[in-house]
Amino acid sequence: MFTGLIQGIGKVQGLEAKGPETRFRVRADFPLPDLAIGESIAINGACLTVETHKRDFFTVYASAETLSKTNLGRLKTGSTVNLERALALGDRLGGHMVSGHVDCLAVVASVAPAGESRLYRLEFPPEFGALVVPKGSVALDGISLTVNECGPEYLTVNIIPETWKKTAIASWQPGYEANMETDLIGKYVRRMLAPWLEAGGSGKGSSMSEEFLSEHGFK
Repeated sequence: MFTGLIQGIGKVQGLEAKGPETRFRVRADFPLPDLAIGESIAINGACLTVETHKRDFFTVYASAETLSKTNLGRLKTGSTVNLERALALGDRLGGHMVSGHVDCLAVVASVAPAGESRLYRLEFPPEFGALVVPKGSVALDGISLTVNECGPEYLTVNIIPETWKKTAIASWQPGYEANMETDLIGKYVRRMLAPWLEAGGSGKGSSMSEEFLSEHGFK
């Protein structure tokens, strides 16, 4: 579990492709005290497992499934990535609950100045539109952000100067594909409501009742 507060950036020092899978060697630009083999670490918001580590680098393995759902397959030697270690119990939850399981890629459509900030508009597949709400949370390349406005296939986020300085977002240009993870709580709510939605429930003249809710886990 992560918070979406990027701890720093790293550089890909090397990669080893094996068919549809890839092993990455990454150097963090900040200290990683007590890093342990088997520890989870988010790279551009994708949760990966530390396989080996030395003082100045660590390695992680990305499966074919991970590469198919994220932008990690586009990384090259020298690429800059956002890094966040897993949340420890007792830590401040300054962002929001982020699982590190990427839902889709969101494409940067435009970037515009907004005072000292920058306003980004990103477009994503419409099947994820129900999980993005105004003033809700979204993780883009692992960065916890607040949705300004949104529609069935787009959202806008405001990038403040601190986020611009501390993450790899400064390199985003129109056409860039960011890893997008929608709100974790929203996913569970949608999943629990799925039987009602599949039955044609609309809130008007539907079969929604106390009995129905009880049968589907709402007690």
